[in-house]
Amino acid sequence: MACGYAGKILYVDLSGMRHWAEPLDVGLSERFIGGSGLAAPLLFKEAPPGTEPLSPDNALIFLTGPFTGTMIPTSGRHCVVTRSPLTLTWGECDAGGHWGTALKRAGWDGIVVRGRAEYPVYLWVKDGHAEIRRADRVWGMDVYDADEALRTETSRDAVTGLIGPAGEKLVLLASIVFDGRDARVTARGGPGAVMGSKLLKGIVVSGTGPRPSAHHQKSLDQDLKARLPEIVRGGKALNEYGSANGVTGAEFSGDLPLMNWRKGSWPEGAAKLSGKAMAETILTGKFFCGACVIGCGRRVAVKTGRWAGVDGAGPEYESLGTLGSLCLVDDLEAVAKATELCNRLGLDTISTGSAVAFAMECYEKGLITKADAGLPLEWGSGEALVTLVEQMGNAVGLGAVLGRGVKRAAQEIGGLAPEYALHSKGLELPAHDPRAYYSSALSYATSNRGACHLAGLTHIFERATVMPEIGVESPMDRFTGEGKGRMVAAAQNVMGVMDSLKVCKFGLFAGITVTDMARWYTLLTGRETSPAALIAIGERIFNLKRVYNVRCGFSRKDDTMPDRILTLRRGEGGAARGLPPLGEHLADYYEARGWSEEGIPTRETLERLGLDGF
Repeated sequence: MACGYAGKILYVDLSGMRHWAEPLDVGLSERFIGGSGLAAPLLFKEAPPGTEPLSPDNALIFLTGPFTGTMIPTSGRHCVVTRSPLTLTWGECDAGGHWGTALKRAGWDGIVVRGRAEYPVYLWVKDGHAEIRRADRVWGMDVYDADEALRTETSRDAVTGLIGPAGEKLVLLASIVFDGRDARVTARGGPGAVMGSKLLKGIVVSGTGPRPSAHHQKSLDQDLKARLPEIVRGGKALNEYGSANGVTGAEFSGDLPLMNWRKGSWPEGAAKLSGKAMAETILTGKFFCGACVIGCGRRVAVKTGRWAGVDGAGPEYESLGTLGSLCLVDDLEAVAKATELCNRLGLDTISTGSAVAFAMECYEKGLITKADAGLPLEWGSGEALVTLVEQMGNAVGLGAVLGRGVKRAAQEIGGLAPEYALHSKGLELPAHDPRAYYSSALSYATSNRGACHLAGLTHIFERATVMPEIGVESPMDRFTGEGKGRMVAAAQNVMGVMDSLKVCKFGLFAGITVTDMARWYTLLTGRETSPAALIAIGERIFNLKRVYNVRCGFSRKDDTMPDRILTLRRGEGGAARGLPPLGEHLADYYEARGWSEEGIPTRETLERLGLDGF
């Protein structure tokens, strides 16, 4: 087994209440690396296309990558992959924190869970051993309380991955929360609902083994020592203000979503939600994920006033952009309260904020009444925001409808509600507006898990970031279509590699390059590679995930954006006139990918990538 890998995967069958170890397939690790890349062939095997997401037959796959557990910067990450109950597509989530590092040091590359227990359980993993234990006493607890209880029962040094009441109640926006109050979350697409359907409260891990060794340890150590000072300098802004540092700049450029994607400018509100405002008011400290030298995590507390009692991980950019600006809520303490509720109850902040904004617009248009919600759903109301988050997390009242996601909620509410439900493939849009950065429309539309900024992170190449390894020598014009199809495909390939190696994408802002990743992979594993070779693996990974979706019935008809993004101009602000030409971009993209006009990888493309067996 190559260095960087533990060499085995823990398989758990909850229906039979049994578990066993299987060796990691070396050939698959060479072709798909690890993380979500390696999860692609595993999901084909364990939960083939067509598997009912909330049935015992669906698989819940937790995987690290070869970088996880090493000192390679920003590598303290892991993924969760399943068939999404929200979108019915490929479901993929990634998180930082320390859980993945603990799993690797416990001697495992990953865990594959299938089946359904007869009663609530949790999985206790310590070093090379595992045990399925009853979870009756923590079933019904929120994440923070269950984290405390299970670490008391197992080991204070353990790291938890837990669902809250939302996952237990099969809310389709439910997340899995790792690291307790520091709340590193795999959220998008409802993995928490899959976990809840298995009556699995959580996985508690303690790893006391050594860090993975490198094939060329001395050379890797020397390389990291030389690069780290520059990476620390590059991440200074993220360390100082967290990802919330981007709120005011995003508003200025027209990237920050406002009023359910209808408003164009909101500088005063954005300033109240900024990283600077957080630092001056509710910030109490910072925290770092495993092997991180950036430290973007924020700890916050609200000690007085209406939202007193907040104490834990603070809102990041996406949470501020959806729970905050998308709902026109400029009360930072209310947004912090809503964020904490999402973490405690186990909800995706992006989809939850989107659902609240959708409900507020439905209320404005007379499709939802005060009686339906229990209070007025007025724009900017922190009270309405917090109340709806509580309802969604507990699957009660209007929240039970909204917790199914905006696509299903709109179908149930009826009338013009689908006009106000912004999603792609059923997944609510993240907090970056494609009318400000045209490549985002194409990247969202073609992302395998639905609307996702992290699948391509393409807007950064239209702003300030360059990546010569994919031909981006200087930032591209954000309001033109030229070259975007090829750039988006290449960027998605790179992001797939990062999700498989396990490198945080904030590392790109700190100066980590594809060339760095290729060099570190070679020094760690002993497998000679190059930037081009890694990117080629990323292409293979992206295409296999696409094949999974095609087998689930998805095609070009699903590679689209909401009409509001394609036809409604913001009217003011930094992207006042922007409307992305998705059709033109999509044609160029399919050509760059080697897909048919229906958006299906051709036989020639699959053979070229060695995927013709799938």
